[in-house]
Order: sequence, then C-alpha cells, then structure tokens
Amino acid sequence: MKRAATVTNMSGGPAVTAVPRLAAVGAAEWDACAGAANPFLAHAFLQALEESGSVSAEAGWQPQHVLVRSGDGRLLACAPAYLKSHSYGEYVFDHGWAEAWQRAGGRYYPKLQLSVPFTPATGPRLLVRADLLPDDPTPDALRSLLIDAVEAICGRFDLSSAHATFLEEADRAAFERRGWLLRQGQQFHWENRGYATFDDFLGSLASRKRKMIRKERAQALASGIRLHLLSGADLKPVHWDAFYAFYTDTSDRKWGVPYLTRGFFELIGERYADRVVLVMAEKDGDWVAGALNFQGSDTLYGRNWGCRGEYKFLHFEACYYAAIDHAIARGLKRVEAGAQGTHKIQRGYLPVATWSAHHIPDPGFRRAVADFVEREKRAVAREMAALAEYAPFRQGEAEA
Repeated sequence: MKRAATVTNMSGGPAVTAVPRLAAVGAAEWDACAGAANPFLAHAFLQALEESGSVSAEAGWQPQHVLVRSGDGRLLACAPAYLKSHSYGEYVFDHGWAEAWQRAGGRYYPKLQLSVPFTPATGPRLLVRADLLPDDPTPDALRSLLIDAVEAICGRFDLSSAHATFLEEADRAAFERRGWLLRQGQQFHWENRGYATFDDFLGSLASRKRKMIRKERAQALASGIRLHLLSGADLKPVHWDAFYAFYTDTSDRKWGVPYLTRGFFELIGERYADRVVLVMAEKDGDWVAGALNFQGSDTLYGRNWGCRGEYKFLHFEACYYAAIDHAIARGLKRVEAGAQGTHKIQRGYLPVATWSAHHIPDPGFRRAVADFVEREKRAVAREMAALAEYAPFRQGEAEA
C-alpha cells in the first residue's frame, strides 16, 4: 500500500506532497516544524518507529506524511500521517463506525490517520515551523494547506475518512473551521501547582488521601524494592532487555500482540535517550518492573509499564508517584499518565478533556457520526464533572 503523491503544486508558491517514509525528509527540517516541546513529534522518535518495523504497511500503519514546501524547497509545514488498515494503536476508538459503514456496504479501511502511533498524548498534528519568512504563508494558511492535502488524499484514494487525534488547541480550531467533526474524550493529568517537594503536593490533599498515598508508597517498597530513574548515558542494553521482557509480558496478558519491536527500544536508546526517563524497579539484584516515560519541555509523558510478578502498589509508585517526584524536581508543569484509569484520580491526576477531529466525506455517514459524537460529547462532559467530585484535594485546592 505504498503511495506517494504530489497533492497540489502552486506555480511559484507552496508545493504539497505526501511521502511514504520519514527517511525521505531531513531530520533538521522536520524538527524545525515539530519544535522541541513534544518528544513524540521529533524525527528521531517517528523514524525509530518506522526503522524498527513497529510502523509499516505490514503492521497496518503505512506512512503518508504530508509536506508543504516553499518555491525554493524549504519545508514550511508537515503532518505525520498514516494509511491505516485497522483501528488498533490509536486510543480513540472507531470500531463501531467501521462496523456500521461496512454493514451498509461501504469500505472503511484504509483510512487516513494524523497521529503519533501507539501514543495517546496531546500534541500538534499540523506542524508549522516557527521561523517563517515575511513572504511565507501564515501559520493558519499553512495549516489550511495541510488540511486541503489530507482531504485531497481521501478523495484521490477513495478513503472512507480521515482522523486527527489528541489535538492541541490551534489544530483543533483549524479543523473546526474546516468543518471536521470534533470528538471529545478524557484523560487524567497531574498538574504542578508550584510544589517544591512531594510533601508539598501531599499537603494540598485531604488528610485521608495523604495517609493513603504515604501508605501505598511505603508498601510498594516494603519488600526491599529499589527504584532507579535512568536517562541518557545511564541507559544500557541490559535495561532495555529487561524492560522489553516486561512490555511483551504485559502485552501478552492484555491484548496479545506487542505493538513495539525490540528494535524500537534499541533505537531510542541510541538516538533519543536524553528524552527518556525509564523507571526500573530492582529487587535482590534483579529487575522486576519498569515504567517508560518521555520528557517534553514542560511535561512528563507516561507511556508503557510492565512487571514480572505481583507487587502491591508498585504500579502506582513507579508510574504515578515517581513521575510526580521527577516532575517536581525538574520544574515540569504536568504529568500525563496515558489513557484510561479512573483510579488515577485518587492519586492527584484529574480529568482533562482530549479532542480529535474527523473528516467523513459521505453525507449520510457523516450525519450518523455527527449525531454520535454530539451525544458522546455530552456524556463525556457529564462523566468528567462527576469524576471531579472525587478529587483528593482539600476544598479549594483543586481550583487553585
């Protein structure tokens, strides 16, 4: 399913193309558009997914990255995009849409996905370089060109739909202006309110919740487990070997097939280790669990967890409390602990809205999806309001 196309080529103006592999784009020019704030948009991260075989046509993720170049060849904007032959690894679930469309005689796959594979983290999807020249199109105009290209790809290849997931506000507004359907979801994030220590954070909680967290942290380490936070040159192949074993064991127990290959972890260890925060749990000289995080400019993103054996509260300690400790020590603004998990609320991670945008060319199918997302949006808003009532903060602290 490898496809590459010139989507539009304006005489003397920007040329818009789609390429079937990120290696066709220079790392420096891609990163000039992606910026440094979000670790998952970097060329090194996305290229590691492709080069390791974690992302490929065979895996159901055929790269179809959209590029906007100036008349003199400078990359002005880009979007990480993939032709999908299934709906796995996205965390914004549309299996019901696919089944309905196929029951009606349509062909839902392939579809086009603007996202970071296997990564439910909010970030830019319409990437525009910050150092535009005075004669270049504006950022809004470049976002519009990228959306034009996505819609053109849908038309050219007769795709059922296009989807942009986990959107930042600027992109959400751009898609909304173009009439894409907006879908609301939720995650649970921890916000740093200027805490100097973990005890400062605990001090903002109701007494019962403080006691609960202290008890959980103590019990997690009571059996002699020690945590090691590893980054940069401290990361060694032995750590990745152990973590990959945890990761595949968890995948086998939860969904059957691990998305990420061992080669992916090797590549990020070689090329991207300064953005990695790997929490490894050691007991009696053996590694028993691990939690993989990536650090952005102001946010720590929790991604994968695995454990060999049963250790009470170790998941909470390695994934949530160690992440908060790290964020406070580094002056980060928040921790995003990944998808799902209402149990995170009691640990200080509160409900936050997430957004995706959806292009449905068929009018009848669009009407059905529009009705669904509107009803879902109201339900999610009600659920978020209800869940917020369970926040562990002292009265007035949650709104601070």
